[in-house]
Amino acid sequence: MTTTSRSVAADDAERRFLVGRRSRRAELLSAARIFLEYMRGLRALHFVGPCVTVFGSARFPEGHPWYELARQVGRAIAREGWTVMTGGGPGIMEAANRGAREAGGASVGCNIALPREQRPNPYLDRFVEFDHFFIRKVMLVKYSHAFVVLPGGFGTFDEVFEALTLAQTGKIQAFPVVAMGRRYWEPLVGFLRGSLLAEGTIDEADLSLLQVTDSVDEAVASMRRGYAVRCAAEGQPPRPLRVLRESRPAAAS
Repeated sequence: MTTTSRSVAADDAERRFLVGRRSRRAELLSAARIFLEYMRGLRALHFVGPCVTVFGSARFPEGHPWYELARQVGRAIAREGWTVMTGGGPGIMEAANRGAREAGGASVGCNIALPREQRPNPYLDRFVEFDHFFIRKVMLVKYSHAFVVLPGGFGTFDEVFEALTLAQTGKIQAFPVVAMGRRYWEPLVGFLRGSLLAEGTIDEADLSLLQVTDSVDEAVASMRRGYAVRCAAEGQPPRPLRVLRESRPAAAS
């Protein structure tokens, strides 16, 4: 099966899964496929950390200010010794992976199979493809100690608010969500303050969960705090077992 046909098949399978009530057999088969996909994600990402995930639009080309900012962010993350994780596609994702590669760091792409697929960018040391959005979301949060978000569309906003909700409800702790690019994000902060906070649907403390900055140094400082908490929670990192064919992603020279 080609990559394109696999993407179409995965999209059809998820559409059938989300359509509503189905036969017991169909639901059981879906549960089995979801479990196997989840395990595949665990095996692929168990040794890639510590990671910082960078989100943003696939539509910004090389030379665009947001592309170049993401490239700087990728370099800074790699210099801290962390793996850069993205969706693995073009635009902001490519820029962050490229920055990591330029700084001698490791980079990983976690893609979602779609009919109009995005080719993996050429700056990845490991590429993992998922069929279900919710499994991909779990993996991105589970194996990251911070999110850095640059200008993007619905997918970027989806990931931002997912992380903010998990932090607000205490499901994740000391998990920085850093929005790079004040010009782009400050209207959103204005909406949160002027509508959600004004109507009492969030608290003042909730606004501090999203840090907006233009400074790469400020973003890295926040990531360091998240990394310290994650290290204390995780303890000693696991070692790959050859018998299970496990390995760490090797940064390309």
